Amino acid sequence: MARRIGVRELSEWMERASRLAGVTMVFDGFTAVHPTDLHIPAGEFHSILGPSGCGKTTLLRILSGFQRPSGGHVLIGGEAVDHLPANRRPTAMIFQSLALFPRMSVRENVAFGLEARGVSKRERIARADELLALVALEAHADKRPDQLSGGQRQRVAVARALAVEPAVLCLDEPLSALDLKLRQHMRSELRSLQKRTGVTFIYITHDQGEALTMSDRISVMNKGRIEQVGTPTAVYDAPATAFVAGFVGEQNVFTGKVTSVEKEFARIDGPGGTFTGRRTPDVALGDQALLMVRPERTGLVDGDGNGSGVNRLTARVEGRELEGPYLNLVTRDATGRRIVLHLANDGSVHPATGATVIGFRPEDAIVMPVAERPVAAAAEH
Repeated sequence: MARRIGVRELSEWMERASRLAGVTMVFDGFTAVHPTDLHIPAGEFHSILGPSGCGKTTLLRILSGFQRPSGGHVLIGGEAVDHLPANRRPTAMIFQSLALFPRMSVRENVAFGLEARGVSKRERIARADELLALVALEAHADKRPDQLSGGQRQRVAVARALAVEPAVLCLDEPLSALDLKLRQHMRSELRSLQKRTGVTFIYITHDQGEALTMSDRISVMNKGRIEQVGTPTAVYDAPATAFVAGFVGEQNVFTGKVTSVEKEFARIDGPGGTFTGRRTPDVALGDQALLMVRPERTGLVDGDGNGSGVNRLTARVEGRELEGPYLNLVTRDATGRRIVLHLANDGSVHPATGATVIGFRPEDAIVMPVAERPVAAAAEH
C-alpha cells in the first residue's frame, strides 16, 4: 500500500533527486534539445523558464515519460527510468488543459489514478478526501469540475496528481489560462502545497514572474540549451548571458568598447557616453561589450547633482506609464536610445516631459562581451 503524503513519511522515491544526463531530442533533423545535463534535488521547486519553442516542454515530457529522448538518460534517485512508460514512472503530469473528467465528481477525479492502480474503493475515497482537505476543497467533493472556479479546478488537478504519490510532479504552464489576479493567487497556493507535501515540483513557464516568485532554482532555456541554472536572486542579479539578462526582467542597454578593466569592474566608451559596471569574467580590454542596467536601478539626478550613481547622462522624458505602485518614466538620450526608469509611485514629483539627468551605480550594471543581443530589453526598441 502506498504511503500518504502529508500524513505518513515521504516515500522512498521522494528522498531521491532527478537528473537528466546528456539528454537530447531531434525531430526530423531539427535539434529541439541539445545535450543537456540537469540535476534537481528532491523536494525542490524547480522552474524551467524560456520563450515558446525553446525546448522546455520537450524536456518535461522526456522526464515524465511522454517522450523518448534521442539520446541520454533520465534518472530518478540514481536509477535509470528510460525504459519505463509514463504510467510506471514515479512522476505525475499536469497539463495546461488540466484534463479533468467533466462527468465525474471532484472526488472521483482525484481518486481516478488510484482506481487505475487497483486500490480499493474505500481507500480511494479516504485518500481523495484527505487530499481535498489538503487543497481546501473538501466542501466541493461532490461537485463537477464545471461548477468550480478556475483556481479551484487547478487545485483539483494538483490533488489528483498527488494522489498517486509521485516523486516528481511535472507542471506544464498550468496557470497560463488564468487571469492576472488568479495567477498571482495560485502562485502562492502552488508554492504552499509544494512546501507542505515535500514533492519535487518541475514547473514549465515562459512567465518570469512565476519563476522568480515560486522557485527554489530556475533553469533558463534558449534555443534548446540551458544557459543558466541558479536561484531567482542569482539569475536576476547576476545573469550569465545576454539572453538571460534580457529575458529575465528588463534592461537598459548601452554598447561600447572596453577601455578599462579594474578588478571586478569594466568601463566602456560608446555612443552616448562612458559608463562603468560590474564585468563578467570573460570581459577583456578592447572588447566590444554590452552594459546593462535594470530600469529599477536607474534613477533621476536632481538639480544639485544628488541622485543615482556616478554613471550619468542627459535624456529627454517622452512619457509616463502608471503601473499602480510603480511609475515608468520613458526617456531617450542624444543617440535616440530608449531608457526606462521604474520609479516608486510615492507621490514624488517627476518630470512629465523635457530634459533631465539620469544615472545609475556601477554596482548595479553588468558588462559582458557582445555575443548576442539581449532579448526583451527595455532599451533600444
